[in-house]
Amino acid sequence: MTTSEFQVTGMTCGHCELSVREEVERIAGVEDIEVSARTGRLVVSAASPVDADAVIAAVDEAGYSAVAA
Repeated sequence: MTTSEFQVTGMTCGHCELSVREEVERIAGVEDIEVSARTGRLVVSAASPVDADAVIAAVDEAGYSAVAA
């Protein structure tokens, strides 16, 4: 399993975390997601590497900004 880490800005609460999780879960191959509004950290785990641009686009769709960490 591979993991990719991102820094997300704009999240302030559990609802924010849920919004990000729901969008990132839609990416093919994603198996696990850890997201924290407190730290702004998003970790995506998958069997094979996930396209960072797809994750950033999903976070953007949720209403936040992300960069690969």
